[in-house]
Amino acid sequence: MSLATLSYWQSGRSRPERRDSLTAVELLEEVLEVPAGTLSASIGPPRRRGRWLSTVPDRRGLATYWPRPDTVEDAVAGVDIRWDERLTRISQHDRVTIGADRGERSYHSRQVLRAEADGPDRWVVIMHLDEHDRPLPEIRPLRHCRLGRTVRRPADGLLVAELLFDRPLRKGETVITEHELVNVAPYPPATNYERKFRLPVREFVLEICFDPAELPAACEVVSQLDDADELVRAVEVAAEVHGVELNFGPGRYGLRWTWPQ
Repeated sequence: MSLATLSYWQSGRSRPERRDSLTAVELLEEVLEVPAGTLSASIGPPRRRGRWLSTVPDRRGLATYWPRPDTVEDAVAGVDIRWDERLTRISQHDRVTIGADRGERSYHSRQVLRAEADGPDRWVVIMHLDEHDRPLPEIRPLRHCRLGRTVRRPADGLLVAELLFDRPLRKGETVITEHELVNVAPYPPATNYERKFRLPVREFVLEICFDPAELPAACEVVSQLDDADELVRAVEVAAEVHGVELNFGPGRYGLRWTWPQ
């Protein structure tokens, strides 16, 4: 393997995709004495190939999987998203709490991110309420982050916020952040929760915590990779229902449920 090849991989000018190149990456992990998968997790899914690539971008737009992309893009224009593609999603864990009144009380998120360049100093949160007549939630930074600029669009059910890290990250450095979104009464009725991934995540865990006195009648996992068909899988109803996906995205993943009549 030439030094030029390594340099191209490091800068992003090219990336390992062939079988022998991926084998070389695994060997590099051994040489560098880093955990297995550390380097390969940052490669991402294989790129589309063909002459049309000159006019079709590799990356999905930030608002690709949202119901009204133009509205989301307009709201996101009020914050700084320049570091979004330089942060590898290593692990994300969402926990949603549902009250006995079937309303969504809060949403807690823990994320492990790795910088792929010097400088990333924030993570941007985008939240959308289906019920636009409800108050937007309060966002609370909990760990290794503080609140930056926020854009609130109650009429569109949109909240966009910057979570600023304790300090800018160096290339290869990781950060663990936690934040919470807390709704206010009247609580939005909850029948589903979904996270959208325009970039892949190595591990995603989603928990829905129901009040034991009011459990749903049925619950299912719903996932869709890029432009593939939607996949639906039933899960057993319990006070705590969860789903786990490894090396997921781009796409969307969530849980939805129905309440007893």
